[in-house]
Amino acid sequence: MHTRTLGQGLEVSAVGLGAMGMSQSYGPNPGDRDAMIAVLRAAADHGVNFFDTAEVYGPYVNEELVGEALEPLRDEVVIATKFGWDIRDGQMVGVDSRPEQIRRVADASLRRLRTDVIDLFYQHRVDPRVPIEDVAGTVGELIAEGKVRHFGLSEASAATIRAAHAVQPVTALQSEYSLWTRDPEAEVLPTLADLGIGFVPFSPLGKGFLTGTVDTSTTFAEGDIRTRVPRFEAGNLDANQALVAQVKTLAAAKGAAPGQIALAWLLAQRPWIVPIPGTRRTERIRENAASTAVALSADEKADLDALVERIGVRGDRYNPEHMSYVNR
Repeated sequence: MHTRTLGQGLEVSAVGLGAMGMSQSYGPNPGDRDAMIAVLRAAADHGVNFFDTAEVYGPYVNEELVGEALEPLRDEVVIATKFGWDIRDGQMVGVDSRPEQIRRVADASLRRLRTDVIDLFYQHRVDPRVPIEDVAGTVGELIAEGKVRHFGLSEASAATIRAAHAVQPVTALQSEYSLWTRDPEAEVLPTLADLGIGFVPFSPLGKGFLTGTVDTSTTFAEGDIRTRVPRFEAGNLDANQALVAQVKTLAAAKGAAPGQIALAWLLAQRPWIVPIPGTRRTERIRENAASTAVALSADEKADLDALVERIGVRGDRYNPEHMSYVNR
């Protein structure tokens, strides 16, 4: 797999791996920890060297899983984790990016990840009570102390990105971006281009929708986050099949999987975009990694670019509670 460079010269594999689903959000969590460790290590075998986790995933257990799996490979991989949630009794109850909290999270994450430095430390969601300049300054201090290498933001607005970057250079923004979630295009992507910041799209496969394996007959297990996402409600899901049908048609014509088309489209948007699809299966690791070899013609890309405008998307990408945490 070829590599790409995010901001501040951070070089990573062109496709990363989001580990969240190995510990939460997509139905019953895998009972076989060794199997998930094997998937993480298989990703490295397929050229993936960029791994994404967070303290809130689980909470905590996902960092522990990633730390155990990647400890033997630590010098060969880039590990990103996140701070910024207020977690009480195992539940996320709000945001907290006070400087003292950022420091507590950094030290705890270092222990769970079995490492002496966090490669990329994101603010998971913007905390309106804490000036972003204070957040950036605190992470800058952690960088100076050698505990962190790079600073990132997640779901931040263009104005917030600029304010943070003026204090501590931002290496990457992580936000949702895919063929059916185009929010970053108007303001955020131009800002990143202007400042030389990389972009790391999460849910690049639309929480599985863009793989073409989710339709109106799909039953989601208890605990699956998609039961609370408006876009996956029955009427909306049926309407949204028109979009994925176009992706499947192109995939069939090119001898590719629909998910590979969705990832190839993201990779074609900018040379500093690095999607982080998640999976629990080695065969999906292989499929996602191979998306870097799927070439889209100018006409194919233009047609995909216009899908949302031409067909539309029904339903929001989060429920109202989670949308309230998006910095806009």
